[in-house]
Amino acid sequence: MHIPTLRGRDRVQDVIADLLVRAEAGAGGALLLHGDPGSGRTALLRHTAEHAPEWTVLHVGGLHDEADLPYAALHGLLQSVADRPGLLPPHQAKVLHRVLTGGGCAGPDRLALSMAVLTLLGALGRERPVLCCVDDADAVDRPSMAVLGFAARRLRGQRLAMLLTASPGTALAGVPYHSLEALDPDASRQLLADLLADGGAPLDEDAAAALAAVAAGNPQALTELARCLTPAQRAGDAPLPTRLPEASVLRRAYRDRLDRLPADTRWLLLLAAADDEMDAAGLLRAARADGVDIGALAPAERQGLVRVNRGAVVFAQPMVRTLAYEEAPLARRRAAHLHLADVLDPDRDRLRRAVHLAAAAHGPDPALAEELEHAAAAGGSAGGGYSRAATALEHAAQLSDEPVGAAIRLVTAARYAWQSGSPQRARRLLRQARPATRDRTVVGESEVLAGEIELRAGATATAADALLATADRLAATDRDLAVHALLRAGEALCFSGDYTRFGEVALRAARLRRVDDPPYLNVIFEHFAGFAATFLGRHDKAVAPLRRVIDLAGQLDRATTLTCAAASALLLADDIGAHRLAARAAEVVRETGEVCELPLALEMTAYAEYWLGRHEAATATSLHGLRAARAGGQDNYAADHLGMLAVLAAVRGDRDACLRRVREIELAPGAGRANRPKALTQWAQAVLDLLGGRPADAVTRIAAIADPVTGRGHVVVQALATPWLVEAAVRADERERALPVLDSFESWATATGDPARRALAARCRALLAPRASVEADEWFQRALLLHRSAESDYERARTELLYGQELRRSRRPRDAREHLHRCLETFTRLDMPTWIEQARAELRAAGEAVQAPEVTAVEVLTAQQLQIARLVVDGATNREVAAQLFLSTRTVDHHMRNIFSRLGIRSRIELHKALT
Repeated sequence: MHIPTLRGRDRVQDVIADLLVRAEAGAGGALLLHGDPGSGRTALLRHTAEHAPEWTVLHVGGLHDEADLPYAALHGLLQSVADRPGLLPPHQAKVLHRVLTGGGCAGPDRLALSMAVLTLLGALGRERPVLCCVDDADAVDRPSMAVLGFAARRLRGQRLAMLLTASPGTALAGVPYHSLEALDPDASRQLLADLLADGGAPLDEDAAAALAAVAAGNPQALTELARCLTPAQRAGDAPLPTRLPEASVLRRAYRDRLDRLPADTRWLLLLAAADDEMDAAGLLRAARADGVDIGALAPAERQGLVRVNRGAVVFAQPMVRTLAYEEAPLARRRAAHLHLADVLDPDRDRLRRAVHLAAAAHGPDPALAEELEHAAAAGGSAGGGYSRAATALEHAAQLSDEPVGAAIRLVTAARYAWQSGSPQRARRLLRQARPATRDRTVVGESEVLAGEIELRAGATATAADALLATADRLAATDRDLAVHALLRAGEALCFSGDYTRFGEVALRAARLRRVDDPPYLNVIFEHFAGFAATFLGRHDKAVAPLRRVIDLAGQLDRATTLTCAAASALLLADDIGAHRLAARAAEVVRETGEVCELPLALEMTAYAEYWLGRHEAATATSLHGLRAARAGGQDNYAADHLGMLAVLAAVRGDRDACLRRVREIELAPGAGRANRPKALTQWAQAVLDLLGGRPADAVTRIAAIADPVTGRGHVVVQALATPWLVEAAVRADERERALPVLDSFESWATATGDPARRALAARCRALLAPRASVEADEWFQRALLLHRSAESDYERARTELLYGQELRRSRRPRDAREHLHRCLETFTRLDMPTWIEQARAELRAAGEAVQAPEVTAVEVLTAQQLQIARLVVDGATNREVAAQLFLSTRTVDHHMRNIFSRLGIRSRIELHKALT
């Protein structure tokens, strides 16, 4: 297996690169890397050394077998340069020679020895920079570590860099440290793809996510899991491993640590491992009840297996918890669960206690199954415990004595698993339930949940059809569930851009409506009515139901319906209301733990922030939504957030960031030809086209998003992009292609009465009017007047810029400069370099001498940015720079964007001038 890059380690590689850049320039230093076994500490050292061909690299690894041999590690580090005594003063040379030949070091000579090592390294550094790599420093013999620590604290002014690795908690006075965190799910999947890029069957997304969950972000664990996969497992024909293989090096390393622990320590670890909510107080109570001194935990703490932090019992990593539990005999595990059930409060800890009783049970137990079900229903969302509730219902199904009851509980467990953010687990539970019963209610609930998961994590277009069919089957027997199925079907149609079918969803919903419906159902029915009218172009008919949605939303406390209300507020152009409702939905998610609703709630928040002109906030929200979607396995909504991030980057004029986000988007087949992420990327790339002087391409992209006449395509995203389409069409002299889209946008803006959208519509009419005409002037003036009542400073500044261009081209430079100065001031305040430069260029064209503030590269660039800039000026490509400085290409791209921004330049030619 070949791993071409270190996945998920960009940040630490940047830190190391910065250390080496400074060391090469004569400002040496040291860095201690903290990481658990298997976290990639050794791989980082090896990767750094391999990418430092012009350096002298000295390497040693600590060994427990040599920890009692004084200066063993020092001998290993310096043996390749021990024949250079001429570089040292005589006494230092003598002391070092005696140590390296096994003669030891008397107390009075310790300082001389430390000075000798530092002097030798410094002398080598004057020839070429030196990199010292000390792996597993916590296993290095203490005398060697004392000398290396002395040197590490005195590298300033030398062409020396020292990299050390150790377990978390290891300290080296005066040396900064960096912790290697677990890989995130995305990096874990990328590493698995690298490991399995051997021509065999690729893993599907669910399988990759399942393995990533088992490995818990540990690179070594991922490597060992990948190596043990059989062809049948890779093809999906056999169950995947749920634990590390018995021959696993990582498993053996932790097992050896566990085996060395006293019996009482193992018992306390087992109690903590058996209950993932165990805190220090709970463990203390459990220990006392069993007559065990809590001090017995100390050996495990010293070995770095577990720590008690702010009252929480924290295992070094999830696999330590797993092994502490799995390596215990079955009888011992059962005893632990029964003991915990005894010490837990039956009222306050009802669900936890029931789960422990179930884990210790043998065979069917209908009474315990019923208790698990009731406890999960009563406390499933308390404190965000949907995952625990899913476990409870899964146990309840196993303890059930008849198939229908077991199937009902499995479907409920799947719902809880989905709400907790685990679609793979939810799908597995649904598959288990499927053959157990043909009960219509169970089948209906299973189909609705499967459709909901599929629309967010799979083939959305297929999910819409399945959900509509399920709603029809449920209409006569389970009205609430049928309405929920229709709500999700509508969500799927909106994602896939199949808006022409929304009317049929609304008609189905209308047939299910009753006069005495509760507020949460009325919100959904009014939402259907407002959306259907909007998508049919009947904007005046949409206003009333959409307003009723917002009025009813004050009575709601469900994340699903609050998000639904936020979407309705956006269609009504009530951006502040949409933001408030979406923020409340996110708050409910945090209160209940129903994390499956978070990505969509954050998406609504980001759209509201975009309309309000809060682009930085929208970017932060979309990044949060991206993380939430990826963590919850919602690939389609992850793509949505990536699409929005691409748009926001394009609007800022950040081409590289925009295209990087576009490349990150991955969608399963069946997402729909006009799906939302695709439409967002077309919009984003159209903005880049317009800024890059390719207006005809921009027109083609945005016009392809939807057909406003037939309503086919993603009409909502096209509405968002309408101002860009009109501007591009005018510049490309293709005005007629923008008119139908603008007519639709203007009709919507007028119906809502929103000043922000009406201002944009007026700006578009101004651009389409004859140049230098009274009509154009009047439309621009109307737009600016409306902007005064709107929130977005960015859009007002864009209107000022376009009006200034119009006035300049109409030979009214004095009037133009007034507007151009205002937009320049706003763009400067918003820190938008692309737009600042456009405003300055227009001011220069209007006859005003505008100079960009003069800065020197040394004044505004960091040491690493300056190093990168000089390499680029010397002719290196970004990829070549990355290879030379052992950075990722993505990191170099990021630095280049910042370099251009800080210097106020836009090309490599200008960079050459700035540095020379």
